[in-house]
Amino acid sequence: MMFIKKLRTFFSSRERNHHSRQQLMAAFQDKYENFQTLLASNTELLEIISDIEKKLEGQTVFGTSYLDALSTRTIFHTARMVRCLENMSGKPYPALDKKLTDIFNHIKPETATRESKTLVGEPLVLPYHKIRRESVQRVGAKNANVGEIKNALGLPTPNGFAITTAAFKHFIQSNHLADTILRMKRKADLIETETILEVSQTIQQCILSASVPDDLVQEIMDAHAHLMQELNVRDTPVNVSLRSSALGEDSTLSFAGQYLTVLNVPPQRIVEDYRRIIASLFAPHAIAYRLHMAITFEDAVMAVACQEMIDASVSGVMFTRNPVNPAENRILIDAVWGLGPFAVDGIVPPDTYILSKDRPPRLLSATTAVKDKQLIASADGQVMAVPVPAERLNQPCLTESQACLLADIGLRLESYFGPPQDVEWAIDPRGRIVILQSRPLRLHGAETNHRKRPPGKPVTGYPLLMEGGEIACTGIGSGPVFHVTGQADVAAFPDGAVLVSPLASSELVMAMPKAKAIVTDLGHISGHMASLSREYMIPTILNLKHATTTLETGVEVTVDAITGRIYQGRVPELINADYSLIGVMVDTPAYQDLRRRASSIVPLHLTDPKSQNFKPENCRTIHDIMRFIHEKAYAEIFQLGDLVTDRGRLSVRLNAPLPLDLYVIDLGGGLGVDATHRRSISADQVTSTPFAALLSGMLNDDLRSCGPRPINIGGFFSVMTRQMLEPPNLAMERFGDRSYAIISDRYMNFSSRIGYHYSVLDSYCGQTRAKNYINFQFKGGAADDIRRSRRARMIERVLSSLGFLSSSTGDRVTARIAKQSAEVLTEKLDRVGRLLIFTRQMDMLMHSDAIVEDMIDAFLKGNYQLRSDLLDAADGERIARES
Repeated sequence: MMFIKKLRTFFSSRERNHHSRQQLMAAFQDKYENFQTLLASNTELLEIISDIEKKLEGQTVFGTSYLDALSTRTIFHTARMVRCLENMSGKPYPALDKKLTDIFNHIKPETATRESKTLVGEPLVLPYHKIRRESVQRVGAKNANVGEIKNALGLPTPNGFAITTAAFKHFIQSNHLADTILRMKRKADLIETETILEVSQTIQQCILSASVPDDLVQEIMDAHAHLMQELNVRDTPVNVSLRSSALGEDSTLSFAGQYLTVLNVPPQRIVEDYRRIIASLFAPHAIAYRLHMAITFEDAVMAVACQEMIDASVSGVMFTRNPVNPAENRILIDAVWGLGPFAVDGIVPPDTYILSKDRPPRLLSATTAVKDKQLIASADGQVMAVPVPAERLNQPCLTESQACLLADIGLRLESYFGPPQDVEWAIDPRGRIVILQSRPLRLHGAETNHRKRPPGKPVTGYPLLMEGGEIACTGIGSGPVFHVTGQADVAAFPDGAVLVSPLASSELVMAMPKAKAIVTDLGHISGHMASLSREYMIPTILNLKHATTTLETGVEVTVDAITGRIYQGRVPELINADYSLIGVMVDTPAYQDLRRRASSIVPLHLTDPKSQNFKPENCRTIHDIMRFIHEKAYAEIFQLGDLVTDRGRLSVRLNAPLPLDLYVIDLGGGLGVDATHRRSISADQVTSTPFAALLSGMLNDDLRSCGPRPINIGGFFSVMTRQMLEPPNLAMERFGDRSYAIISDRYMNFSSRIGYHYSVLDSYCGQTRAKNYINFQFKGGAADDIRRSRRARMIERVLSSLGFLSSSTGDRVTARIAKQSAEVLTEKLDRVGRLLIFTRQMDMLMHSDAIVEDMIDAFLKGNYQLRSDLLDAADGERIARES
């Protein structure tokens, strides 16, 4: 390559003045900066692929915004990898550019054109008699669904009008808020929850202090006057309910409880409360929800439903299929006295009715709860909680005929819209049923292998802390208990904990990406938070009554949201249980679109770098392009490193008792000696803060005293089988590869190749906490896929216990920790160094899931001696099986 040839010419020159090393270092730093950028994009793409694979399981809900964002991120990072490789090699790769263009044409949205941003001719207000399903971009899905129910099905809905998305854009533009919103969005980080609170507060303050344009005010008040005429009311003001109808809401994604609803609004408050609903678009939990669902700030657009206030005597929720157990094809109705928020927020235990899906439906069972309070609309334009009269405390809210009539309406809605429906309804004082809204129902369920664990039988050997409650989302989750009672607790929620809360609030969505399970004192499966937990696939048990007083902070528990039990400690029998989840997305258009795009992103065809087919023109997917670039980039950086090692100009060998051939390249201040003319250095000559910390762990005396790994016969044969199946040149190349540490006084990039695996550790440890971080990647192994994945799972679990945000897919582990003091990070690096040595050759030992738990426990307790008795026992079991 041109760059390497120039360096060889440079080194062959007999005159080497004092500038030579400085020039070489500058050339190396330029190449290494491109290498770092390339690796960063490669990591992003691997995370994208892992996320696609997870969503293809059909369990996670997503919409078109996610797909569009996925395509944009994928093309951006792949193109950046191509540019970095060209910069490193000094030559173009036109074949990669062509392949990337072809792939982009396949994964770009089927409908690339978006709704015009112009406001010319767009109505600011639309009455419901002009709204249908195709109006969704103008009025949002909630309004569009109500309009369709009213105009196509003729079912009773509230009278009213929609304040459109054009009105929202007019409001934003008139107050010059777009730049502020886009500037603040860059600060929002799903991991650093405090940034979301800051962004939310700033944007909401701007919106609440802004003025609603005069022409919009006039159109809203004119529409309200027409509503009074429609209701034939002249003298008495008509109070309304204002409901959010954001784009994307009540469609593939629920946005359950994320935005504001204001009930019983008098005419003089409509404009003020309209502004409050606009501001709720940027509530902290709503921002977190959109970030997790990959919905951009540009796509956050709010319409508002302005409907006559239904002074409900009874309200509730109807599911046309059981949301937790879809196999039970029944209609589920929950009902409370008064207005609906007490039902959807889980404040009052509802009456529950289960009906068949016959025509006409039949009531199969009815459960009456004690309902001690209700929400009512007051005469002064407020809503308030009042006691339920004594004679109605134990009285059912619905008669059998009312329940059957509701169920029949549910069947009509499901038949018309297609998928099962989540319906909010009310009964007015005259006994008229009114449909307030209807949206697609997100289904979730789990099927267990009952032969392994009979239903209803507790697991023995672990203290049973609680049982009962209502299962809102099935599954198993384990972690330390963390109590959440307010927004500050949500912001401080740690990754991998079990969330315990007195209320089932939709604001808990901010912590859901980090939670392993959720348990609450109150709540019901028909509530907003239950819908969100099903979207996020988090095992959830509601209405446990005393969870907040029974479960102590910091105590590790296992939540069994299949049988409704909570155990103290980690219960491997449950965590590793054989159960399959029922897909919720596989029949949706969004899922089919994801499959189309994934076919050009995920598959890997270029697997052997030594093959004559390992060429740019043979790349068929994004994964192929990544694999090609990744291999060529490492060849570039290691070729340069090997060259300078041979010449003794930049890198120097570390002389230490480590199982790797390690060379160090000092960018400045990383060594306490001038290594220019040295053949080697010792560990005590390292002054780089992160590298010295890593070495202290790798050279820990307890690890060095452990001696060679005990041999597990099954694992040994697994390794030998893999070696025989590898191409000869590739198998021989695995062992003895050089590893590199590129360091400065506060920085380290450690790339190690030990045997069949490699790891990359990138870290900065300085005096400014905000700049400090550790990024870690690990992949590979010598044994079969199952053993390698067990080692990866063990590494991930250990790193999570050490405070890293970590994940594993197959035999790959990624982990991150940031914004900690240098003292904290050096302690973490010491432990990571120990982990790298402790886990060497460990994949061949991973003969069962049980030993994964043993290895985790041993490492965290500092017991680095491996238990050969377990390995011998496992070999005995294997031999007995095979004979």
